[in-house]
Amino acid sequence: MFRRILVPVDLTDKNVRAVEWSRELAEWGGAVVTLLHVIEPLDLPFEELEDFYEELESRAAEAMEAMSQPLQVAGVEHRQQVVYGDRAREIVEFAADQRMDLIVLSSHRQDLEDPVRNLGTLSHKVAILAQTPVLLVR
Repeated sequence: MFRRILVPVDLTDKNVRAVEWSRELAEWGGAVVTLLHVIEPLDLPFEELEDFYEELESRAAEAMEAMSQPLQVAGVEHRQQVVYGDRAREIVEFAADQRMDLIVLSSHRQDLEDPVRNLGTLSHKVAILAQTPVLLVR
């Protein structure tokens, strides 16, 4: 059913469950998993901060390599990608451009006392904007 699974990651521990879910789904259906990290550029000329961005990219690659260990151990085919831009927009566009079948995204628990409070989060934006099915993992 799902042949291409996208897992946007912010390189924190909250992404572990999303990677675990993607591993299980990939094992079940033989899917390829892509870990995607989006770096949001500062409002300064890119060239002035090129070394800074290279360091961020290098750290992201290392973190995603460590994060992908469960996929490697399970023998799941996977890729890692770093892009620049607005996180929600880049995730949605990447999923469309790469013809992803599913986005597995870490999310937060909703505060039932104040449900409107977290409506502008990244997971909420992606879930609404993506043309691809989205699985929110808590």
